[in-house]
Amino acid sequence: MRFLRHAWIFSLLVVFTTGAQALNVASEPANLARILGDAIADTVEEVMPSVVVIRTEAIRYHIHQDILFGRRYRIPERRVGQGSGVIISPEGHMLTSYHVVHQAENIEAILEDGTVYEIELLGGDPHTDLAVLKTVEREDRQFRPIEFGDSDAVRVGEIVIAIGSPYHLDGTVTMGIVSQKGRAIGLLPFEDFIQTQAPINPGNSGGPLVDVEGRMVGINAAIHRGGALQAGNTGIGFAVPSRLAMRVADSIITTGTIQHPWIGILMGVSAEGVTVEDVYRDSPASLAGMQPGDVIREVDGRTIREAIDVRRAIFARAPGDRVPVIVERDGEPVMIDAVLAAMPDLDMGR
Repeated sequence: MRFLRHAWIFSLLVVFTTGAQALNVASEPANLARILGDAIADTVEEVMPSVVVIRTEAIRYHIHQDILFGRRYRIPERRVGQGSGVIISPEGHMLTSYHVVHQAENIEAILEDGTVYEIELLGGDPHTDLAVLKTVEREDRQFRPIEFGDSDAVRVGEIVIAIGSPYHLDGTVTMGIVSQKGRAIGLLPFEDFIQTQAPINPGNSGGPLVDVEGRMVGINAAIHRGGALQAGNTGIGFAVPSRLAMRVADSIITTGTIQHPWIGILMGVSAEGVTVEDVYRDSPASLAGMQPGDVIREVDGRTIREAIDVRRAIFARAPGDRVPVIVERDGEPVMIDAVLAAMPDLDMGR
């Protein structure tokens, strides 16, 4: 309905403007800024009930030593934190960033109307920095889930809106454009970030990035810091694409866990293309015969130009899937048949 409403507004504007010009009829110029502003305000109004504030509490202990008698004491310290989240089901499931709730002992969600719910952590995924939460008591309430968008269809230059609670300022709305897609910044094991110029600050993590129709296209996850003296927004923020976020959420909700597919290589880039720098011991790549120095040309039918292309091709499949890989070795194409495995612990040796 939002799409039809906005399309009707702009279509009417175009017809009115061109019609007036054709008839050479004097008319007041249309206020495009007002039309755009109203459309965005309508979108935010519809999305806001799906956005929540996530508050966390944890007890940490620090050691104090008595300087007179040498005794050591464990002194408890209460630490509180705050982030953002988004409702993804009528039953009260919520998505947020893993780092927002990691090691939290108590979690609360605060809805737009001020209602506070005790929250349980259903599962988290440090590989993608995502976590799924669930209300402990619903009181037979039907929650308002956000509408999901297709992050693959998002275009660079498209207007997007970030909603969250930066610096404890609940329900903050910022707007910008999609600066780029497929960003990897060395923060997570798998990265396919949407880069946005919409201002994102500490506390926005876990909140939705939506398009102008109010459809979630990403989960705000990180910001680029300009240096030690730059604590806030620099105009460079990153969001986990909605397709990946919802795949992780669906797996955690239905199975209680998430298993990412893994091939087991370290990649680099050379003049020849994307190369295999190293192969993990007993990994799918090792068992299939991949070797350091191989130049990856194709994975699962996809042409490989960048390392992110390999990650996307692998993450589109599941552990146990058989994936064909074409590499170039000593100037000759070599077909490799790899059976993907579940991603192991990050400290697995090679």
